[in-house]
Amino acid sequence: MSAPARRSIARLSGAAAQQATSTTFGSTTPVTLTSASLRKAAATAQQAQAQAQAQQQGPTQQRAFSTSTATAPVRPKVTGPVAVTTWTARAKEAVERSRARAYSQGVEGGEGGENKIWGFEDMQKLIEDPKKEVVIVDAREPGELIQTGHIPGAINIPITTSPDSFFISEDEFEDRFGFPRPSKDSEVVFYCKAGVRSRGAAGLAREAGWEKVGEYPGSWLDWAAKGGRLSIRVEG
Repeated sequence: MSAPARRSIARLSGAAAQQATSTTFGSTTPVTLTSASLRKAAATAQQAQAQAQAQQQGPTQQRAFSTSTATAPVRPKVTGPVAVTTWTARAKEAVERSRARAYSQGVEGGEGGENKIWGFEDMQKLIEDPKKEVVIVDAREPGELIQTGHIPGAINIPITTSPDSFFISEDEFEDRFGFPRPSKDSEVVFYCKAGVRSRGAAGLAREAGWEKVGEYPGSWLDWAAKGGRLSIRVEG
């Protein structure tokens, strides 16, 4: 118990043996101090002391808190459609640059694991060259060639129904298709309808040991749309 509280209790205890008087509207009334009154007085004194200490400590704690609080750096946020659009544009540019590098490497190559990429003009020059040493391979099914025709000079090796064409023996190949298979020393360029099967066929040929492999990504759709010459295959 604090010293002020003890002093208050002492004063009240000294007066407990006496009779105190209180004046109410000019009259005197004897008041007897009991133990309950003493406890109540002690509690009041303690409460008053606690309030006084709280008032003294409050400003100090507030100043300390204000001093120790650091201001966090504010980082600008970039959100919304503008940020998404910017990111998408940059990603698209990066993808296009990667594709351009890959295709340029392919045109220069054709060996060492890179497929040579052929365009419409390249294919036109190829079919117009009477001394061509490149074999054009149509990887579509025979029925497709009958319906649409094919690039002049192309041979038909359907990759979907004959995926083993570059792995079987030369005799078996000729028995199946009726013409000799291109040698591994020759350069071959594949096309199909939209460039998907031709890429698979080129991969199989390379896996089987052919090194001079190319593909025409635009394939028949590109060839027909740009007015390329065609040959008609007659069934039977």
